[in-house]
Amino acid sequence: MSDVLPLPEFLPGMGTLFVNPQTLPAGPFLAYDHDGKLSATIYMTPLEDLQNGTSFDNLGLGSEAVKTVDIYYNAGHPGVEKPHAHIALFHDDGAKERLAE
Repeated sequence: MSDVLPLPEFLPGMGTLFVNPQTLPAGPFLAYDHDGKLSATIYMTPLEDLQNGTSFDNLGLGSEAVKTVDIYYNAGHPGVEKPHAHIALFHDDGAKERLAE
């Protein structure tokens, strides 16, 4: 993602993100740890779109294995400027901790 947007290569809490620009804003954003292991699939759904009834259907998955899910607010950042929800699907038991480093 840092090739397309002015963001660092590794974002603490999210890892190294890869996204197909055609799938913005929702994604999926594939989140890799420092060792290159796919650790999470993250969606970024603008709150305004959800409030206006937009559905985000058939979003891709980085992996079918999902151990935990976090949903939290983000005020906006390059790539998804509007306030939005992050929906993070963590793919294994240590994924969240590896992405936090």
